[in-house]
Amino acid sequence: MTTDQDILSSISSLVAEEKDLRERRERGDTDPETELARLRELETQLDQCWDLLRQRRAKKEFGDDPSTAKVRPPDEVEGYLS
Repeated sequence: MTTDQDILSSISSLVAEEKDLRERRERGDTDPETELARLRELETQLDQCWDLLRQRRAKKEFGDDPSTAKVRPPDEVEGYLS
């Protein structure tokens, strides 16, 4: 069962990886194409984590079971700002 703390831990790990990747990029230690692809993956995963956390918190607030929240597909989560 996923908890809010599990999601926050995932977010922290993803942010740390993103920061490390950006630092390696500044030093020129990464392949630009590989780095860009991974950054996009990280951004999508972060958006999915934040969305899942918001779903869980909303369900709790309204008396629903937060464990019924589901990770939404990337195209759905990424389409929110469009």
